[in-house]
Amino acid sequence: MRSRIGAVAALAAATLALTACSSDAEEPEAGTDEPSETTDFPEGSTMAALADAGSITIGTKFDQPLFGLVGPNGVPEGFDVEIATMISEKLGIAAEDIEWVETISANRETFITSDQVDLVVATYTINDERKEEISFAGPYYEAGQSILTLADNEEIQGPDDLAGARVCTVSGSTPEANLLETFPDAEVVPFGAYSECLEPLRNGQVDAVSTDNVILAGFAAESDDLEVRGEPFTEEPYGIGLAKDDDEFRDWINDALEEMYEDGSWTEAWENTAGTVLPTPEPPAVDRY
Repeated sequence: MRSRIGAVAALAAATLALTACSSDAEEPEAGTDEPSETTDFPEGSTMAALADAGSITIGTKFDQPLFGLVGPNGVPEGFDVEIATMISEKLGIAAEDIEWVETISANRETFITSDQVDLVVATYTINDERKEEISFAGPYYEAGQSILTLADNEEIQGPDDLAGARVCTVSGSTPEANLLETFPDAEVVPFGAYSECLEPLRNGQVDAVSTDNVILAGFAAESDDLEVRGEPFTEEPYGIGLAKDDDEFRDWINDALEEMYEDGSWTEAWENTAGTVLPTPEPPAVDRY
């Protein structure tokens, strides 16, 4: 159990103890007390601690159309945000009690291991290297890496045309590693966020942008001068990042995801966000490793 959650649980326990010992505490009227949200959660679990606290801190992208983009009200919106919100609600935590933290590709593991967030839901590809530092629930979506160019670019029609091209991606990301390994003849130009690649693409500093197809589709949907080219050339299972070896919490999130698949809320969330641009896929099977 992480120190952040442990502190919350200890504070909650201390508060309950003081309340029980207070001489002027009033007993609730018979039949009027509501069941506690934590009664369904094992004592000492992350789920119980978060439910007791009544709030949760979640890392997500703030610049990814369709998945995690800050809206006019200053709150992020998109498919990742919907998934995270539904998980929080199953903990008894309302949407307004979620603290959203902007999380970019380079700091996702750091935010989890340093207890700055409770979860990361941020177009986060599950891979073995990341599993050495954190745990993943899911996947809850299967993406694939693709290519974005200017719509009037006649030379790049897909990944086979990347030799000699300057390709923008994000430093430390899975797409960067894929480009370096699979397309050694391309010149990889790393930036801090995918949205930072768009202006260099428009001014000719780079020839293409490469990351997951759903991210690129979001950019293309917002700008007529951009176009996604070719078929995806990798498999990118998106997972929910959490503290390493918190198997109880991971299993609970996987159960929650499967409930979303079965009751249709996953499909509804997709169609209200990414599904406005992309077809509705079948949800992937969770990996209970």
